[in-house]
Amino acid sequence: MAKPTTYATPICVILSIIALIGILVGLKLTNPLWIAFLLLPTVGYEIYRTEGESTRWSSILMSVVLILEIIFILFKINYDLAGYLQTSSAYVGGQFVPIGDIKIFGPALMAVLALILFVRTNGIYTKWLSVIIIISAFALIFTLSQSTFGDLLRQTVQQIFYYI
Repeated sequence: MAKPTTYATPICVILSIIALIGILVGLKLTNPLWIAFLLLPTVGYEIYRTEGESTRWSSILMSVVLILEIIFILFKINYDLAGYLQTSSAYVGGQFVPIGDIKIFGPALMAVLALILFVRTNGIYTKWLSVIIIISAFALIFTLSQSTFGDLLRQTVQQIFYYI
């Protein structure tokens, strides 16, 4: 059954503003925690809005990844996934996600999961939330590693235009 949409527009506007504040402060201070913490309400509302089996699991997995990302940043946990897996990228949800430091993989995975939600849902509000999450994930990546940012942005834009 479809979720009520009575307050969905103002909620999405408020979540957009909160995410924008997180992005602006995070970029200004070069502190990804602002972006990650202020993205939590958007991801929580995304979980509430999703209804399909695959979209529900994508949004739940995205919340787990975001919480782990916050833990990795807070405790300065670095782990080279590329060295461990002996590859520079992983194929996730039809996308090649760059692998390196685990803190870069988290937002890249979130962007892919949000792209999956964007493509697989018909709901305008779920799509709106997905765009907020994708933009915030890129801002996280930018604050963590500017060198990885360009490659991932190019791949995602190509996929968005492919599905539109």
